[in-house]
Amino acid sequence: MGAVSILERWIVEGGTHTVITINPEIIIQAESDPTLTSVIRKANLVTADGVGIVWAAQTLLGVRLPARVTGVDLSVKLLERGSQKLRVFYLGGKPGVAESAAQRALAQYGTITVGVQHGYFKHDGVEDLRIAERIRDAKPHVLLTGLGAGFQEGFNERFRDLMGVPVAIGVGGTLDVLSGTVERAPEWTGKLGVEWVWRVAGDRRRWGRAPRLAKFVQRVMQKKSSARRTRAEK
Repeated sequence: MGAVSILERWIVEGGTHTVITINPEIIIQAESDPTLTSVIRKANLVTADGVGIVWAAQTLLGVRLPARVTGVDLSVKLLERGSQKLRVFYLGGKPGVAESAAQRALAQYGTITVGVQHGYFKHDGVEDLRIAERIRDAKPHVLLTGLGAGFQEGFNERFRDLMGVPVAIGVGGTLDVLSGTVERAPEWTGKLGVEWVWRVAGDRRRWGRAPRLAKFVQRVMQKKSSARRTRAEK
């Protein structure tokens, strides 16, 4: 069963489910953040958002993941297939981005917008709670949370029971793409596994993430080397 089919089943069944589209940046953050590690382990579904995760799974575990499932791809396919029956709450991005994403989704897919909220609010506990209560009262089928790697996953898990959303997905910069603020990477970059190179080259704000990607590669190679030594000693 594909990821989108799983989410559709959860929407029908109800309950609360969190989805993490994991990438190297989140992995590196979790390395020094036990809370984030716990959040990842509690997620109902974790998909490989990026070729780095696919490569690491093959390198360390010998596991060939069936495909990359990015936040953008997952969101778009869910919106397409949900059509006019899907109730969505858009959370994140700069002021105006969530609204634009909702308007474009309505025009393209006919999805119902039950709420929008930008991501530039005080993360002081009080404001977070107020927004979580708004989401609960809006009764969405799907919550697209784009508050930045690490924080968005924590928000979805922290307020999971209060919000009562069948599917809450941490989507990173997906709302920027849905709103048309940021151009979606060409399809060929995904097929070649170089989508992240295209994005970093075209957005200076992402340049600071390059060291974390390098650190991820280093960690994978260190673990591979350590595993080899352990086998040799046996």
